[in-house]
Amino acid sequence: MLKIIGGIHRGRQLKTLPKDDFSIRPMLGMMKKSVFDIITPILSDSLFLDLYAGVGSVGIEALSRGAKKVVFAEISDKSIALVKYNLKMLGLEDKADIIKCDVIKGFAKFQNKYDIIFLGPPYKDGDKKALALTYPTLKNIVLFSMLKENGIVISQRHKNEPVGDVAGLENYRTEKYGDTTVAFYRMQ
Repeated sequence: MLKIIGGIHRGRQLKTLPKDDFSIRPMLGMMKKSVFDIITPILSDSLFLDLYAGVGSVGIEALSRGAKKVVFAEISDKSIALVKYNLKMLGLEDKADIIKCDVIKGFAKFQNKYDIIFLGPPYKDGDKKALALTYPTLKNIVLFSMLKENGIVISQRHKNEPVGDVAGLENYRTEKYGDTTVAFYRMQ
């Protein structure tokens, strides 16, 4: 069961994939609470980008807690349908845009600069091979100048995924939750 944990839609359930479908890995409630506690001071009226959106739980949490607008980026038709369903169920369609794209190849589709960018790429492909999408995504965020002046990037990844330094970004905070690492970046 996937719930919104804070804000005006607190306690509402989101529709997600069946438990036996592992193509989406939603952010756990404890981790989501911690991340949103950290970003609360800058969330209100922000422009938020949810990369690798899955069913949209992170972006919808941001809207529930006061983000002005969220752009959801996802390649899966199944996931996009769930994001649309969840937004409509909550009456949030007018505060959201959905972009269907391969996030790594589709950066030119993002026309704005964002206050907050969240990325939670899949850890593995269908054959259970590690994907390591975090580093190229962070590089593209810098290359395409996607952050506003005081914006931040939040990256969720498997603890063993290698992520080196990214020119132009400073990793100023890192939190660990079991086998997941959440890193916070700002422009250097």
